[in-house]
Amino acid sequence: MSGRPRYEGFVPGRHQIDSYGNGGFRFADMSHRGSLLVLPGGIHAWPVVSAADLTPAAFAPVVAEAAAIRILLVGTGREAVFLPKAIREILRDAGIGVDVMQTGAAARTYNILVAEDRPVAAALIAVD
Repeated sequence: MSGRPRYEGFVPGRHQIDSYGNGGFRFADMSHRGSLLVLPGGIHAWPVVSAADLTPAAFAPVVAEAAAIRILLVGTGREAVFLPKAIREILRDAGIGVDVMQTGAAARTYNILVAEDRPVAAALIAVD
């Protein structure tokens, strides 16, 4: 992840994910080590390192932007895992559909949907 400016926590606007792996992501001519929330208002560092960290509190920023999100893609690492019922209910109550998949698939799907100007967001757990 060298050769690009380091990401420092928030980048406003919608950006595609240029690449993922090695514990992080590249986007908007920057690199970031760790997980990301890619929301309509911008890209945020996300303190989730594994599926065990997926709690309702981790999704509060998503719910805060619910009016601009119709689908949330959740990349849970190398393996897809089920979201806990409490998280699914919070997202449903906010009017957000959710699709859980491996992080790579979520990043690729996000890029397609954002290129189509769809109301999409992504919660991406970094992979090595």
